[in-house]
Amino acid sequence: MSQTEERTVGSWSDARRAAPHDSVREPPHDFARADSPNSVRSVTSDAARRTARDGASESARKPLRVLVVAPSHDILGGQSIHAAQLVSELNKEESFEVGFVPINPRAPGVLGRLQRVKYLRTCVRFPLYVWKLLANVPRCDVLHVSSAALSSFLVTTTPAVLVGRLFRRKVVLNYHAGQAEEHLRDWRRTALPVIRMADATVVSSGWLVDVFARYGLPARAIFNHVELDEFRFRQRRPVRPVFLSNRNFDPIYNVPCVLRAFAIIQKRFPEARLVVAGDGPQRGEIETLARELNLRGVEFKGRVAPGEMPALCDAADIYLNASNVDNMPLSILEAFASGLPVVTTNAGGIPYVVEHERTGLVVEMNDCASLASGALRLLGDEEFASRLARSARAECDKYKWAAVRGQWVEFYNEVAGREAAASD
Repeated sequence: MSQTEERTVGSWSDARRAAPHDSVREPPHDFARADSPNSVRSVTSDAARRTARDGASESARKPLRVLVVAPSHDILGGQSIHAAQLVSELNKEESFEVGFVPINPRAPGVLGRLQRVKYLRTCVRFPLYVWKLLANVPRCDVLHVSSAALSSFLVTTTPAVLVGRLFRRKVVLNYHAGQAEEHLRDWRRTALPVIRMADATVVSSGWLVDVFARYGLPARAIFNHVELDEFRFRQRRPVRPVFLSNRNFDPIYNVPCVLRAFAIIQKRFPEARLVVAGDGPQRGEIETLARELNLRGVEFKGRVAPGEMPALCDAADIYLNASNVDNMPLSILEAFASGLPVVTTNAGGIPYVVEHERTGLVVEMNDCASLASGALRLLGDEEFASRLARSARAECDKYKWAAVRGQWVEFYNEVAGREAAASD
């Protein structure tokens, strides 16, 4: 099954096969819970205690069944990539069985064609999404809900949490959104009660821990793990005026600021080139702006699959990011792994990832002149650019699965009330 293939999920086995990765272990055929009430008879108090003890031991030996609810790769972005990698890695663990339900299921036939129509898309997806939850949540021990913010939280996160509580499952809220401050402030009546329903909240950055704490919400930070082996580290000597931007065309990522910065750069380096990978609601506006600025050497790649990113990073020499809302951008970590010096704004959690003048250059938001100035500094100081790239590459190790595996295993077992195996 391809990473983006979806189909109707009617059983736990189906949920596991629908996971956004290629190879998973088949679950056992017996889905009866070992820790559920059983026919222990009170013949004697000793026998009862012995039976209960044996039942608890059997429960500890059974794999922990986790159901991950998240976007599929039909929605390209950090959440879908992280979910796919988490499902894939956990299914390699003998002590876990992991299924997957997409928040954006594909409908069959005519309904599938209606999903291409804005607004109708949600009307078609929502009943199918809820049905998948109702079909699969009862078969899991822990429900892992990957969450965005604002209206997406209302439409996708809230139903999943409510279904989890309905079936009395342990619910883990995995919150990713760079819009956390706005969400918790402006949507508090719908957001805070739902977040408090979860048994535990895990976030991907210290910045989100700090934001949640301001609203009295406890959260644990476990980095999004990223497997960056496909990204080849390359020293840029010399540093050429070849730039990459790969954020989606959404106002929060402020790609127009990148174009304006590039216009300034091109006055100094007429041969400069910019590759822009991404798509979204601002596409027409962004392409029009490039023409109005009389930019040369700008290539719009459109929507790019994750497998194509290593080659794009390798071909560029400087990475530009101008986002106004962000958490822990995967695109910056990919640049780190590729040896691509980074110039970025200080949106949200980015300063927790990029340390100014050590692993990259950090400028104020909406400041195209400073973004351009940072790029020009790298072009003029090859040794400085090289030092930033080497330091950034060293940061990547803490985001690998080997570094976070133990934290996830311990976290899930803690939520489920189990003890991790000694080998964990």
